[in-house]
Amino acid sequence: MEIWSDVVCPWCYIGKRRFETALSRFEHADDVEVVWRSFQLDPTVAEGDVHPTLPALARKYGRSEAEMREQMTSLDALALREGLHYDLANGMAGNTLLAHQLIHLAAARGVQDAMKERLLHAYFEERASVFDVDSLVPLAVEVGLDADEVRAALTDRRYLAAVHEDIATARALGATGVPFFVVDRAYGASGAQDPDVLLQLLQRAWTDSHPLATVPPAAGCEGDSCTV
Repeated sequence: MEIWSDVVCPWCYIGKRRFETALSRFEHADDVEVVWRSFQLDPTVAEGDVHPTLPALARKYGRSEAEMREQMTSLDALALREGLHYDLANGMAGNTLLAHQLIHLAAARGVQDAMKERLLHAYFEERASVFDVDSLVPLAVEVGLDADEVRAALTDRRYLAAVHEDIATARALGATGVPFFVVDRAYGASGAQDPDVLLQLLQRAWTDSHPLATVPPAAGCEGDSCTV
């Protein structure tokens, strides 16, 4: 399973929780390898430019700040149903290239999922920066990475090409928003889908790759996503 997402995408953290629920119900969960892929919702933000999210999104979508705050509050409530504590209207936005490079380093060291979770938790639930080296190094150390290696990797940008490759692949696969779930590069689902939909995706992929297996169907419902 490949999952494209951004670390500042509120639907992506919700989607991660829903996927974890689906995976916990999948009888072949131990055979599923999860790979986190990079995607940037707003690659135009200059590195080092950190600014309040609310007014920026209001301008982007042509809405008043009051309207945008109301939407964010509604999404806060939805996230809470997944056990996540958002405060989106008071969040900060910035360029996520460094965070994605860190996730690639974590993958090389076998702690990618832990790093992804730590970054999402830091940004959404601790209101912490995930936009600069000094902010990212302590978070990386918490999941077992070496501080000097992290600082060196982010400084020399050794994983930047891998991040760009992920983004290009997402576009080639038709992704216009995230989260974007893909199994075996053959089955996909876009948006923070209900766990039943994601479970059905896993079951279908398993059945088609194991034709002698019989898997009961799962009910589906529509989800949502963050769009570019």
